[in-house]
Amino acid sequence: MTYDIFLALLSFAFVTSITPGPNNLMLMASGANFGFRRTLPHMFGISLGHGLMVFLVGLGLAGIFEAFPPAKLALKVLSVAYMLWLAWKIAHAAAPGAGKAGGMPMTFLQAAAFQWVNPKAWAMALGAISAYASGGIGSVLIVCVAFSFVNLPSISVWVLAGEQVRHLLTEKRRLAVFNWTMAALLVASLWPVLHM
Repeated sequence: MTYDIFLALLSFAFVTSITPGPNNLMLMASGANFGFRRTLPHMFGISLGHGLMVFLVGLGLAGIFEAFPPAKLALKVLSVAYMLWLAWKIAHAAAPGAGKAGGMPMTFLQAAAFQWVNPKAWAMALGAISAYASGGIGSVLIVCVAFSFVNLPSISVWVLAGEQVRHLLTEKRRLAVFNWTMAALLVASLWPVLHM
């Protein structure tokens, strides 16, 4: 991989990682509801889970969807159902500091597993592999590591933004408006999935 292509890969990883999508909307809501420190496992789950996804896509997982189209439909149905459930959980999250009764932030494993039903994560992985992996496991590893390296600081911005509005959400009505808005945006992010 040439230097110019590597810089283009880093730019692609940055833009796709920092722009709004299901992961970032959930991280903002988590930052607002649970704070930065309690959201760390969620963040690491996204970064490492997506890195693994990129690696496996690079090894040929995408070919399964081309060879067996019902697998793609099954993934789409599962994605929509899971994201609707997550939107419901976000909409009903309790006030910051409400403790265990108000819910828990997403765990490392939940966040890593979520990448497999996240349509934006699939688009990022497929796009990165098709555009930047020149063939061979070495180039796949470079794409994987580049995404993991760029992703974590990029998604941290969303958690910090959520944490900054946390003090505004101590009033029950404002928290409800925020959570329902985040849930609605998450549901709206399903629009591209329905047209894939």
